[in-house]
Amino acid sequence: MEKELTGKVALVTGGTKGIGKAIADRLSQAGATVIVTARNHPGDENLKHHFIAADITISSETDKMVWEINEKYGAIDILVNNMGGSSSPSGGFGVLTDKHWENDMQLNLHSAVRIDRAILPQMVEKNSGVIIHVSSITGALPVYESLGAYAVAKAALNNYSKSLAKEFTPKGIRIAAVSPGMVKTDTMDAYLQSLADTTASSIEEVTRNLMNSLGGIPMGRMALPDEIAELVGFLVSPRASYITGVNYIIDGGANPSL
Repeated sequence: MEKELTGKVALVTGGTKGIGKAIADRLSQAGATVIVTARNHPGDENLKHHFIAADITISSETDKMVWEINEKYGAIDILVNNMGGSSSPSGGFGVLTDKHWENDMQLNLHSAVRIDRAILPQMVEKNSGVIIHVSSITGALPVYESLGAYAVAKAALNNYSKSLAKEFTPKGIRIAAVSPGMVKTDTMDAYLQSLADTTASSIEEVTRNLMNSLGGIPMGRMALPDEIAELVGFLVSPRASYITGVNYIIDGGANPSL
């Protein structure tokens, strides 16, 4: 199991920090050759994986990145679409402009569509491949006060992922989504700090309020990035060979529905 991805080439978008970095490290431990991409180099001299700077909200940069990977490593076997996020302000629907909606859709939906379009033909040609879309529990449980546009984009990503699986699974490609709840990352810490600053509350208060808005977290804590990475590591492995077209919620039990 430790080297079950030996010989595989994996691309992790947004793979330099947080969940993306944990996923990249997990796939590397399993033997994969891992390439990570982000808009800017994180400045980490100990970065373990091949890094390509690319803004995958731009088609030309996406195509150039895929070409570079193919030239150096060959076809991509595993794609983890982890890039996403939101810079929209809190305050509900009334504070969101067209630009906020467009940015959140670009980051969380269109970027995944764009890179899938660049990579799927080569997967179809060899009749194999795995694509994982990292979504969010907010796709099913929107937090409208602060993540309205982001939640809508993730709900769309979930629908898109299912649609893609229906079309491409018969061609040998497995496609699935993973929807984390609250995860302890630097980005989450910064987000909670911004909420605290906006509402003149403490970090503890805004953390508790956000947990409550998701219906509470029975585990009583946020997930660790490595816990999300472990699920992704399984889903891209041969052990998950019959799994496709699903959305795995990993949220410590927060989602109250079946």
